[in-house]
Amino acid sequence: MLEILPEKLKELAAACPFPLYVVGGTCREYLSSSFPLKPDYDICAPVEPEVMAAVAEEAGYKKCAVYKNTGTVKIKGHGEEYEFTSFRSDKYVRGTHTPAKIYLTEDMNLDARRRDFACNAVYFDIKGDRFIDPLNGMEDIRRKILRTVAPAEKVFGEDGLRLMRLARFSGSFGFTPTAECLEGAKVNASLIRDISAERIYAELREILHADGKYGVKYGQYTALCVLRDTGVMNYILPELALGANMSQRQDFHHHDVLEHTLRCVMYAPDDIRFAALMHDVGKPYCKITSGNFIGHEEEGARITREICARLKAPKKVTEETARLVLLHMYDVDCCARESKIRRMIVSNRDIFFKLTELKQADYSACRDVLSEAPVITKWREIYGEMMKEGVPFNLRELKIKGDELIAAGIPKEKCGKVLDRLLLECAVLPQLNEKNKLLITAKRVLRDVD
Repeated sequence: MLEILPEKLKELAAACPFPLYVVGGTCREYLSSSFPLKPDYDICAPVEPEVMAAVAEEAGYKKCAVYKNTGTVKIKGHGEEYEFTSFRSDKYVRGTHTPAKIYLTEDMNLDARRRDFACNAVYFDIKGDRFIDPLNGMEDIRRKILRTVAPAEKVFGEDGLRLMRLARFSGSFGFTPTAECLEGAKVNASLIRDISAERIYAELREILHADGKYGVKYGQYTALCVLRDTGVMNYILPELALGANMSQRQDFHHHDVLEHTLRCVMYAPDDIRFAALMHDVGKPYCKITSGNFIGHEEEGARITREICARLKAPKKVTEETARLVLLHMYDVDCCARESKIRRMIVSNRDIFFKLTELKQADYSACRDVLSEAPVITKWREIYGEMMKEGVPFNLRELKIKGDELIAAGIPKEKCGKVLDRLLLECAVLPQLNEKNKLLITAKRVLRDVD
């Protein structure tokens, strides 16, 4: 373990007149041979935060913040940043995430018991060059299991956010929760309602990328399955949870609506996973209200905006996701004319490649087929032809500007819409992209512009 620690951290430990420990993720990562690109070292000791701050400053670190209530010190220096926490014991009001009372202690066992999972409660004594394992977490790491530091019902009952951390850790570590752990989460699933929307959204985003930190294949799918199986999804995404056991046409789908959705996320590349999670969110609503899935993309876009508002997602994420959901069924039967596909590509150039990724993931999730979707083959060929032909994909590439249209007699208030129409005309007939031809076309399309 010593060989992976920064030299300056070892020097800091040597300067401490008390044992300094690395705890949590770094120990787990070392013992499981999982090394992230950027390690994050959490350090702790049985001393008050002011004592640690003084030692750190003497060793050339800058004290960034001291939180006496939580026994936390953030220090920075020598190209590294560390968060130090005094040994402590926490007392919670059921489900409230933030401890109601915090007691500093010198007892490592008490400090270990206030954590979440035993695999995160392994300590490394830097000066002593030895691991200390008060809760047998090293065996859990070896077995790749998630076991709570105390009875699971108590651990999850103390902090509702741990329900989502359980899912995220399952996916990102590749560890399997014990039966007691899962049962404790199920019993306390409703406590996720006590957690702020911002925290839930942040955890959900990490869950969607759970495979990334340690390279656990399909970790995002594993994590979402834990949210489903513990019942937490019923509270944070009830619109999706309604799709469980909702059957679909067997000639197209091997899975129910919810399982298909989770598999779509499983097959989706990193940049569209939130859209993959939302893409069929309109299906349960349509099935319940009208008995079929017709129009689920329109309802899905509406519901997506409602979910994003509830989770306080950024506006840009909301709008892009809603557009992808709305378009994900476009040309699903590969029957759309080439002219329509061309106009669609130009109208949605900013999200076109993400749309192709979503349609491919959707196709793969239907029957777990990883070959290229026929619609993607079709669209790729059309896009390639458009590139060869020099099709303008945005207004900057048009050979005419707004002031030139105005000078030619196009009303200023209609100029923007006329330019948009010209762009779509050139998508089908790129040879129109010459100034004189565009002026003639502009006067023609003006009649159809509101």
